[in-house]
Amino acid sequence: MGRLNGKVALITGGAGGCGLAASELFAREGARVAILDLPRSDGKAIAERINAAGGTACFVATDVSVADQVNSAVAQVEERFGAITVLMNHAGTIHVGPFLETSESDWDRLMNINVKSMFLVTRAVLPKMIEAGGGSVICTSSISGVVGTPMEVLYCTTKGACHMFARAISVEYRDRNIRSNAICPGFIGTAHGRRELDLLREFGTEVSDEALRAMQGRLCDPAEVAAAALFLASDDSSFVNGTHLFVDNAYTAA
Repeated sequence: MGRLNGKVALITGGAGGCGLAASELFAREGARVAILDLPRSDGKAIAERINAAGGTACFVATDVSVADQVNSAVAQVEERFGAITVLMNHAGTIHVGPFLETSESDWDRLMNINVKSMFLVTRAVLPKMIEAGGGSVICTSSISGVVGTPMEVLYCTTKGACHMFARAISVEYRDRNIRSNAICPGFIGTAHGRRELDLLREFGTEVSDEALRAMQGRLCDPAEVAAAALFLASDDSSFVNGTHLFVDNAYTAA
C-alpha cells in the first residue's frame, strides 16, 4: 500500500471497466484521483464511494474529445489537487463492422474518442507535470495496436496511433523527467469487452470461447489491467519509458 502516496492521478474514462478498476486501485495506493468521464457515467457516485472508503477522489464530467471541456476539467483538477503527476489516457470505445460499410462519421467518432482525446488531455496536463518535476503518462492501447482483427479496421487504426503517441511522447519529454508508456490488454471481461466479442461474432469473426482459450487462455480481468497500470504509474517503473506493456497472457507472443 502507498505506492502512489503524494501523487495526483487523472484517469479519463475512469468511471467504468478497467478505468474504474484503476481509479479505485490508485486511490487505495494513496493517490488523489480525478475521474474524467461523461456526465451520464457513474463517476460522481464512484468518487463519493472512494472518499467514503478513506481515499481522495473527485469527478469532473467531461467529453474528453472536446478541447474546451478538457482544458476546463484539467484546470479544475489542478486547482483542487495540484499538478497532475500521473495521467492515464484510458477513455476509448469500439467500432465493429465491415470496412466497406463504415462511414466517414464512424471514422471521425472513433478517432476523436480514442486518439484526439489523448492529444487534448496530454497537452493540457504536461505543462504543470513538467513544472512539478515530472510524472508518468499511461495510454491504454490494445493488442489491436499490433494485431489486425477482421471487422475492426477503424479500431485497430486508432490503437496503432495510441501505440505511437505514447512512444513519441516518451522520446520528446524524457529529459523533462516524463515517462510515457502504453498498456495493451487482450480481450477483457468488461461490459465493453463482452460487447466487442458479441459484435465480432455477429459478423462471423471466430472468437468462440474455445478460440479465446487458445488465444489467451481466458478473458483478462479489469483488476489485472489496473495492476499493470499501477506499476507504470509508480516509481517501481522509474526506468520504464516508451514501452508497450502487453496484458494478454501471451496472445501476441504466439
